[in-house]
Amino acid sequence: MFKLININKIKKYFYKKTCNNDLTIVQILGLCPLLSVSSSTLNSIGLGIIITLVIFFTNIIVSMFKYWIPKEIRTLIYIIIIASIVSIIQMLINAYAFNLYKSLDTFIPLIVTNCIIIDRVETYASKNNIYHSGIDGLLIGMNTTITLFFLGAIREIIGNGTLFNDTNLLLGKYSKILRIEIIHFNYPFLLAILPPGAFIGLGLILAIKYLINKNIKHINKK
Repeated sequence: MFKLININKIKKYFYKKTCNNDLTIVQILGLCPLLSVSSSTLNSIGLGIIITLVIFFTNIIVSMFKYWIPKEIRTLIYIIIIASIVSIIQMLINAYAFNLYKSLDTFIPLIVTNCIIIDRVETYASKNNIYHSGIDGLLIGMNTTITLFFLGAIREIIGNGTLFNDTNLLLGKYSKILRIEIIHFNYPFLLAILPPGAFIGLGLILAIKYLINKNIKHINKK
């Protein structure tokens, strides 16, 4: 039987991955989805959820069969597992969330090459039990989703002046009330929406994180 979930331990682990050693911000892993899809909050949240599911199931499967995976070809097997999970999720989204599928269609297969997933499989899931590997997958996926959300929000606000635009594609027609128009633009600011805007947005997030960490260290010294 699995042990009861230790909430404090999970909080410490999540804080460590988010604030001290974040894979997407500090180590700059998984830039492909950050740059290609994070032009809006809808795309960011949608892809973040998919990445979370892929990391979660990949971690569990690799942890379950880690003793049967030959070390010499382990990377190839990891990629086959990831590709299989991504294909299944892509087909499910195509069947049950077609509007989201149309929005993310060309980018979902890129998750197979996302180095965040390979990193977690190689450094954690292949060395730990199923329970801890599953928790690790969920926390890393949530962290990636949060990063994607903030980057998508920055780009959507600067580019279109809105927040949660077209959320109905993900949550249904009743979610249209979530749309917020912060600034009215007659024309979109293309620099923020196009890939260069992702570099600028990521730079802003890095700067904010640096200031927050600096203030935390200053407070702790006191």
